[in-house]
Amino acid sequence: MNHKRFKGTGVALVTPFKEGEIDYKSLQKIIENCIDGEVNFLVSLGTTGESATLSRKEKHEVLDFTIRINNGRLPIVAGFGGNNTSAILEEMSLYHFEGVDAILISSPSYNKPSQEGIFQHYMALAQKAPRPIIIYNVPSRTGSNIDAETTLKLAHTSSKFIAIKEAAYDLSQATKIIKHKPNNFLVLSGDDTIALPLLSIGGDGVISVIANALPKVFSSIISLGLNNNYTKANKIHLKISDIHPWLYKDGNPAGIKAAMEMMGLCRRETRLPLVEISEEVNSELKKELVNINAIVPDDAIA
Repeated sequence: MNHKRFKGTGVALVTPFKEGEIDYKSLQKIIENCIDGEVNFLVSLGTTGESATLSRKEKHEVLDFTIRINNGRLPIVAGFGGNNTSAILEEMSLYHFEGVDAILISSPSYNKPSQEGIFQHYMALAQKAPRPIIIYNVPSRTGSNIDAETTLKLAHTSSKFIAIKEAAYDLSQATKIIKHKPNNFLVLSGDDTIALPLLSIGGDGVISVIANALPKVFSSIISLGLNNNYTKANKIHLKISDIHPWLYKDGNPAGIKAAMEMMGLCRRETRLPLVEISEEVNSELKKELVNINAIVPDDAIA
């Protein structure tokens, strides 16, 4: 496994819907837009893809479709998370994994295991996982943090763990992981707003939400950062920085889907319990997209 294939910009793909059903025409458009935007890898069935509201059949169909449209052009990461270790093992056993290069597994949510419980959970999955694993630490969703010590223990215990998507919004924790990790273990930002700062302390990239809508812009920030051109990277980073809060004000992926609808990529439709963003948030998000010339203002349309 060439771990460097997962350096740079990964995109946590949304799952577009049309009248309650998966909109595969729009999903193809999104995938092609991301590839044309020079991202480095695709992530299917993550939280941004609303995997929690997809049936097992839908998950398999979305992943199969993504693999087919990608046609080997970019590495593909598939999300297989949950809070029941045995259920994840069963789910993995029911998929073929042809065309999948790595598996993204979030720390268990709701049951809030101890650090030893988190370690044992991942080790049990590593023994049976058919592909390398990217650990996903997102305390805001799971209710518990994967401590740096636990991440490092996993990384040093099994070569099956190739990276962490670190979304604790804690650069001190990320610094400790970067300092003590194995050489081939990657540290990816799980938060677009601190992706560039993470690169500056030795991070390796990002699994991005905003790159669904702005793949070329965001991948250029990451590419410049990885090439130590922080002056130019920071200029672009600051240019789009005011968009980020509005993408998450009413929840993810409701915000990014609204932006993508404005850009003609897909509908803003989500599945319950997620709902569309408010008119106020929509207005502010539209304003910021106009400010960076991602869309034209309404009064400019003839």
